[in-house]
Amino acid sequence: MPQANVNMHVRRIDATTSIIDIQGEVSAFAEKVLMDAYQEASTPTTRNIILNFAGLEYMNSSGIGLLVTLLIRIKRQKQHLLAYGLSEHYRHIFEITRLNEAIAIYDSESKVLAVIQHAGGLS
Repeated sequence: MPQANVNMHVRRIDATTSIIDIQGEVSAFAEKVLMDAYQEASTPTTRNIILNFAGLEYMNSSGIGLLVTLLIRIKRQKQHLLAYGLSEHYRHIFEITRLNEAIAIYDSESKVLAVIQHAGGLS
């Protein structure tokens, strides 16, 4: 059985915000790794989950589907999903699939954290 060629590391910024650093490939094989990372990132006080795509090497349509599944889980928890570090190619794919309308995309970690801080945590 094929294995996921992806690693995800969770960083807790504060009580309301966590970042999931993605390294490698996001495909159907990444489901367990992504959902485990989300479980680790999400606490009762977490309001913002940020995906760091700077280390993304490849993502296919199954990977996009995983992001939609994650988005649904996050919305059910009344959390916000944000992202940064997408290459121009993947930014374009987010536009085509309209994921950019559901997931706020930023250029850098500092910009997304500044928006969260300015918005008072996006609560």
